[in-house]
Amino acid sequence: MDAYDIFKKLTKGLTFKHKVLGIKNNELESKATSAKKGKVEKIDIKQELSENESLQEESENEENKLKEDSDCTLSDKDEELQLIDGVKIGKKKRMKKEKPQDLKKKLELEQQNHFRNEHGIKAVGRHIPAALKDFAELSDRYNVQSAMMDTMVKCGYNDPTPVQRQALPCMLEDRQILACAPTGSGKTAAFLLPILHTLGAPQGGPRALILCPTRELAAQIHREALRLSASTQLRCSVLRSIKMSKIKEREATFRKSDIVISTPNRLCYLLNQDAVNITLEKIRWLIIDEADKLFEGSADQESDFRQQLDQIMGACGHKQRRVAMFSATHTPAVAKWCRHNMRGLINITVGQRNAATGLVDQELLYCGNESGKLLAFRQLVQKGLKPPVLVFVQSKDRAKQLFKELIYDGINVDVIHADRTQTQRDNVVRSFRVGRIWVLICTELMGRGIDFRGVNLVVNYDFPPSAISYIHRIGRAGRAGQRGRAITFFTQDDVGNLRSIASVMKQSGCDVPEYMLKLKQNPNKRKKLMKKAPHRDSITTILGKRPDKRKLEELKESEKKSKDTKEIKSAKDKKQRKIQDGDTTEKQINFKKNNKIKKKLDKKFKGNKDNKNKKIKEKPLLRKKAK
Repeated sequence: MDAYDIFKKLTKGLTFKHKVLGIKNNELESKATSAKKGKVEKIDIKQELSENESLQEESENEENKLKEDSDCTLSDKDEELQLIDGVKIGKKKRMKKEKPQDLKKKLELEQQNHFRNEHGIKAVGRHIPAALKDFAELSDRYNVQSAMMDTMVKCGYNDPTPVQRQALPCMLEDRQILACAPTGSGKTAAFLLPILHTLGAPQGGPRALILCPTRELAAQIHREALRLSASTQLRCSVLRSIKMSKIKEREATFRKSDIVISTPNRLCYLLNQDAVNITLEKIRWLIIDEADKLFEGSADQESDFRQQLDQIMGACGHKQRRVAMFSATHTPAVAKWCRHNMRGLINITVGQRNAATGLVDQELLYCGNESGKLLAFRQLVQKGLKPPVLVFVQSKDRAKQLFKELIYDGINVDVIHADRTQTQRDNVVRSFRVGRIWVLICTELMGRGIDFRGVNLVVNYDFPPSAISYIHRIGRAGRAGQRGRAITFFTQDDVGNLRSIASVMKQSGCDVPEYMLKLKQNPNKRKKLMKKAPHRDSITTILGKRPDKRKLEELKESEKKSKDTKEIKSAKDKKQRKIQDGDTTEKQINFKKNNKIKKKLDKKFKGNKDNKNKKIKEKPLLRKKAK
C-alpha cells in the first residue's frame, strides 16, 4: 500500500483550494489521462502536445518549490494535514510587507501605551482615545473654549492628574467609562469639565445628573461645579432638605437647572410625589460618584442604594444617555453591572486596584481593650497633635461617648453624625474647614469623598469593618500631593479582619509584621462584620469593676435568683413565684396547697348546713303568724 493510497483514503470526500503538487502525483495523473485517452476514439495531437508541455512546466516548478519547501502544501498558512503519525505537510509562513500607514498606527499605539505606563494608567476597551499630555490639548483636539481653560487655571488645575489624562478624552468623545483611582486624585474635575463642555448653552431642564451617597459630598461637588462653570451660563443646583412647604421651590429650581447634584434617596422621594412634576427624560450624562457604595446590597432589599439607583436609571429615558462611574475602590458588583449595561465600556484604573495612597504613613497600634484606646489617644494628644485631625468610630452612640470624654481635655473637638440636623452638620464642616475645630469625631458618613484640605492625621479609633472602608477612611489624609499619617487602634476582638488591612498596608509600602499576614481568616465572621458592627464596651473613664469580676457577680446573682424562685406547674402561665422559706421543697408546696383547698371546701360545706337550719327554723314561725 503506497503513501498515495493512504493519502487517497484519508482525503476521501475533502476539497482543497489549491492543487496537490508533487512529481509522483503528476506522473500518476499523466498515466491516468493517457489511459482515458486510449479509450476515446478521436484524439487531437495538438492537445496532447500542449498537455505534455504543461506537465513539464508544472514538474519544473515543483522541483524548484521542493528545493525551497521540504513538505508539500495542502492548505493555507495555518492549516496542516497529518498523513501518518509524525508526518505533516504544511507551508512555511511568509512575512507580508506592511503598509506605511499601518506601521504609523502601530507606532502611535506603542507610544500611547508607553505614556500610560509611565503615569500608572491602565485602560481596557476598544478604540481607546489617546491620553492627554497637557490641558492645552483640549483646545486643539476638542475645541474647548479659551474662557473655560482660563477658569481651570484660576481654580488651580495646571497639570492633569493620571485620571484626568484618560477620563477627559474618553468622556469628550462620548464614551462610557468606569474609572477607579486613588483618593484625592482629582476625580471630581475629571467628570465636571467634559459635562460643562458638552452641554454648551442652557436649554431648560436638567441634562446632567450627578449622584453621590452623602449630602456633604453633594455640597462639595456643587461648590466645585460653581467654580468651574463661572465662565458659562449653565446653572448648577443641589437638592437640599425636602419639606412639604418647600417642595414647589425645589421643583422650580430643578426645572431651571442644567446640572443637578443629589443623593439617590432625595431624588427618589421627589419622583414618587404626585404633586411634583419632574422628569429625567432629557438627561444626557448620568455620573455616579462613589459607585461602590451605591452598589452595596442587592436590588431585592428595600430602602437600599441599589434599588433607588435602578429607579433613577429607569427614569432617565434619553436615547443617547451616557453613564460614567467613579470610585476609589473596585468591587465585582460594579464591574459586572457595567459590563452588562454599558455599551462600548472603557475601564480606567490608576495604580493598583484597592490600594491605599503612598502619601499616607500608616501604623497599627495594639491597645488591649476599650479603655486602652482612650489612654492611647490621650497619649497622642500629650505628645502633640498637628490639627486638623479626623477620628473615626463605628456608631453614633460611640461618637457621642468619645465627644463627652474629650470635650474636657482642653481640645477644640466636635462631632458629626446622622442624628444631627443639616444646619448643625453644615456648621461643623464649615468650622472644621476654617480651623475653629481641631479634632472632628465622625462615623462612616464622612469616610466617602469628603475633601478636607490639609488633614494631617486620621485616627481609626474603632477598627474598620473591611479593607475598602479602611482605604476610604485613610484617604481623607494625603490629598492633592500632601503627606499624611493614619493610626489604627485594634484589640483582640479585631484580629479576624486584621490580615486584610495588613495586606493593604504592605501593598502601599508600609512595614507590617509577618505574623499579621499569616493570620487565619474566617470568611463568615468577615461577612458578619460587613453587615453589623461588633459589640464594644462604652467609652468612659469612670472606674468600674473588671469584666471578670462583673461576670462572677452576675453568675452569683443568677444562682440566688434560681434558689429563691421555682416554677410551679399548677400556676397560671407558669409564673415565677418567690418562696419565703428557701429550703422548702415541692412536696411541702403541694401539701400547703392541699390544706388551702380543704379549708375552702369546709367553709362551703358549713355554709350550706347553716342555711338549711335557718330554713327549718323559719317554717314554724310562719305557721304561727298564719294562725
